Amino acid sequence: MQAAVVSSYDLPPRYETFAEPVAAEGETLVSITAAGLHPIVKALANGSHYGSTGVFPFVAGVDGVGRTADGSRVFFGVSRSPFGTFAERGLAAAWMCLPLPDGIEDAVAAGIANPGMSSWAAMGRGGFQPGENVLILGATGVAGQLAVQIARRRGASRVIAAGRNAAALEQLKSLGADAVVSLEQTDEALVEAFRQEIAPAGVDVVLDYLWGRPAECLLRALAQKGLTKAARRVRYVEIGDSAGKTIALPGATLRSSGLELLGSGFGSASLDQLRAALEEFFQVAARQPFHFQVKRVKLADVEQAWREKEDGVRIIFEP
Repeated sequence: MQAAVVSSYDLPPRYETFAEPVAAEGETLVSITAAGLHPIVKALANGSHYGSTGVFPFVAGVDGVGRTADGSRVFFGVSRSPFGTFAERGLAAAWMCLPLPDGIEDAVAAGIANPGMSSWAAMGRGGFQPGENVLILGATGVAGQLAVQIARRRGASRVIAAGRNAAALEQLKSLGADAVVSLEQTDEALVEAFRQEIAPAGVDVVLDYLWGRPAECLLRALAQKGLTKAARRVRYVEIGDSAGKTIALPGATLRSSGLELLGSGFGSASLDQLRAALEEFFQVAARQPFHFQVKRVKLADVEQAWREKEDGVRIIFEP
């Protein structure tokens, strides 16, 4: 079969012939119709993700949409190595082979599941309750834009969106953001901007796609001065680290705030929890579609598309 094959961490995948997958017990063979180019796909392919194994060659792609032998339309993921989803055919683990509801097309389902689940699962991880206030750090990316909509859809009282792209920040107001904060300012100005937006009603849950410098500034804004103030509980959920792998975190920040640091990703939730959350998310997306843009690309053009900047649109590969 034809597939996007990774042979080195230093090179993008190449469109070439790869061995046909053969389903083992507990697996289902899927004829793939669409698969999304998510940040995790690139991270696994360049060796920067904690799930990278260093074993080559392998087919890129972590999830996708396709048809099983009986014609059922499914979303699937977690394929057995070395098989991925950027191929004509793939393997679906039985537990992660979900029937797709009508009302959501293949390309959208393939693109929206990964970024949508990043915030859907993270809000659960942070114990979000309707009526609480949410701050999204990195809101102008594909996942961040969905996070704004999901927070609003799930009943957030106030949504604060922080990001770099000024035009995209303004668009977020039409998607459900009550306030926006530009990250394109000095550290001191950014800390003050965060304080001003947090001050009126506080924040209960933070969804952070960036980490690095923006996280450090936000954490400074959450810390309190003085000995008589009562700390508000803040569940800070780290989802991604596109702005930096590490941060400096003074102990005083933890002692002077109600901060609780959490992570959301593979390993922080059980597989059963992820499956249940995905099923719920697809039903919601089918009933009331989210604003979500995709760019369809032929799998044969994977090398060229691999180098493109996402810019608010998720690339979807089709055979």
